[in-house]
Amino acid sequence: MSEVSTNLEELTWVPRPRLLALRRLSIETVEDLLTHFPRRHEDRTEFPHFPREESDVPICLCGEVVKTSLRRFGGWKKIFEATLQESQPNALSEPLVCRWFNLHYVQKMIATGQRIVVFGKPRLRGKRICMDHPEFEVIENDEEMSIHFRRIAPIYPATEGLSQRVLRGIIYRMLQEVSDAAWESVAPATLVRGKRSDAIRAIHFPESWEARDAASEHLVLSEFFTMQMLIASRRFESSIRPGEAHCGSGALLEKFLKALSFELTGAQRKVITEIRRDLAANYPMNRLLHGDVGSGKTVVAVAAMLLAAEAGYQAAFMAPTQILAEQHYDVLLRWLEPLGLRLSLRTAARQEDSGPLPLFSRNENLGSARVSGVGEGVPPSQASRRKSLSSQNAATSTLQACPPQTPLASDQPQIIVGTHALLYESISFSNLGLAVIDEQHKFGVAQRARLTAREPAPDVLVMTATPIPRTLTMTIYGDLDVSTIDEMPKNRGRIITAARDTSKLGEVLSFLRTELEKGRQLYVIYPLIDESEKLDVKAAAAEYELWRERLHPFRCELLHGRIPAPEKQQIMDRFRRGDTKALISTTVLEVGVDVPNASVMLIENPERFGLAQLHQLRGRIGRGEHKSYCILLGSNQAKETAAKLAVLERTTNGFEVAEADWELRGPGDVLGTAQSGLPALKIGDLKRDADLMRRARAAAMSIFELDPRLKLPENQRFRRLIVEQRGQSFSHIS
Repeated sequence: MSEVSTNLEELTWVPRPRLLALRRLSIETVEDLLTHFPRRHEDRTEFPHFPREESDVPICLCGEVVKTSLRRFGGWKKIFEATLQESQPNALSEPLVCRWFNLHYVQKMIATGQRIVVFGKPRLRGKRICMDHPEFEVIENDEEMSIHFRRIAPIYPATEGLSQRVLRGIIYRMLQEVSDAAWESVAPATLVRGKRSDAIRAIHFPESWEARDAASEHLVLSEFFTMQMLIASRRFESSIRPGEAHCGSGALLEKFLKALSFELTGAQRKVITEIRRDLAANYPMNRLLHGDVGSGKTVVAVAAMLLAAEAGYQAAFMAPTQILAEQHYDVLLRWLEPLGLRLSLRTAARQEDSGPLPLFSRNENLGSARVSGVGEGVPPSQASRRKSLSSQNAATSTLQACPPQTPLASDQPQIIVGTHALLYESISFSNLGLAVIDEQHKFGVAQRARLTAREPAPDVLVMTATPIPRTLTMTIYGDLDVSTIDEMPKNRGRIITAARDTSKLGEVLSFLRTELEKGRQLYVIYPLIDESEKLDVKAAAAEYELWRERLHPFRCELLHGRIPAPEKQQIMDRFRRGDTKALISTTVLEVGVDVPNASVMLIENPERFGLAQLHQLRGRIGRGEHKSYCILLGSNQAKETAAKLAVLERTTNGFEVAEADWELRGPGDVLGTAQSGLPALKIGDLKRDADLMRRARAAAMSIFELDPRLKLPENQRFRRLIVEQRGQSFSHIS
């Protein structure tokens, strides 16, 4: 009998060419092979009759090849056709034509007289029922026929040089050579039913569909439980790390809040209270802040930085791009310099330090909030290292006073703004107490670990541009405490969204001119700066002159990422003052621009943008009291595009948009760049199996609550499970 840790090279019956192919699938051990799970199963116990109508649902059919042909078209292009007849045809039976375009190897594998199984969508082509590029497998009458036919057969992720038949045969034999005792149960008996060994066997070669489903549930729960144990261990480790209080008395925060020209929402106050409690605790904060576009996340981040600065610590604000870092710096300079705070900007193109005293007080509208009447500067008070967890009341209440802390030198910046490169460049933090990370999805767990590895560890607050689906808050962000701003500021104008075909451009232009004549301002957004030969997509620079003619005499300006920063700032200042009426732009506007009078947005080629990105762009309007309009102008008739635009027309709620985006795209796109540091999923699907994830999370959390160091005999086996998974990346989603 083989052990699951045995390397496949030690097995003499596996041919070397197969080993090389298996290695391309990252299969090197017996365990790798037997946890290479099927991506689907085919019921080969009996097959339906050949269809006479087309279908959007793929089906599995079996027939005999009665004719093959190879046709050329367009010079070098080829179509290989195989005509199949049912095994037991009747008078109404229609043949099925399977077609492959420019796949030369297929014609070498299929011959007249063979029996083949095909899987695909039947389509009506003229009077013929066809399947284009179906998956297929030739059925051979040999001693292994019972493995591949007359049963529920597994279909695996495969590779060149390793057909379904060969891979299925290797896995079938390996299951005979591994004893049940080799498979140790991963999840507790309270979470899963049955033995892991039975589930492994049943997922590959189930006796029934019920057995397949039960095996799948067992293995998915085990996989999710492994992930959640790793997340729970991270949370526990973070909670026991030594930290320092980074929370002042709140006098500076009180002064800032009183100077605001608006009232905070209840959600903002609730979140500030949560953050304030963390800043005062004796362990490092690891908190995620998410909310809808324009819900006021920046004001909450500023409140956190003020509390840290008042305690005598530095705060770092990290943005994903240089443009955003500069925008945030300009916002913070206008808000915080009048309060006497020293700020510093550190990007590749711009190094800047503000003066130590209030220099000016401006009222320009930039960012997601406005400050007016900010008074005389207040020197940072001196706060404490002693912890106080008594702050449970409103956000502006005062924490207990703490022993004095040595303040920063008078020439040291209290707030440093830059890109994520602040982590790697030679920026010296004198006394870093708080790191605020903007756009968390572009800032992975490895970078976060680099921050939290500092001694003493700073508090970390990460923010997202748009709300996060619930399933992701349990996985990628599962080691973070989550704060949600689920309330929008009052006096925001309603946004009406409409998708329009390019044939309606004349009506759209008439509407835009009407709004401009009312005194409103306009954004026109394009996916590209310059035209592309490869893409049939409009570009901002190419269309700019056209818009000047269309909107004459209203002033238009062009804005994109390649314009030098000083010129870009001047363009935005003119638009903010109302000198410019229409801004023709790329997605450089996606984040950080707030012009209350800009109430109309036209987005060209909306199919080129993601759903979340479209919602983020739309968030640039609706920031004043006027009713706002977002027009999505395109000619793409694809179902995916129609579904995406329908979501935006239906709702302006970012939480609903996030869930819809999750449904439309699935986890692959979201997790592929998440850098979450979690183990790869082999069988679980975060969208399909969300309920199982919740069960696995509850089981893992309950274990750590009762036995955080896993000392109980029944929990000690989970220690190995955590150690084995460390350092693996969550990059491949089945």
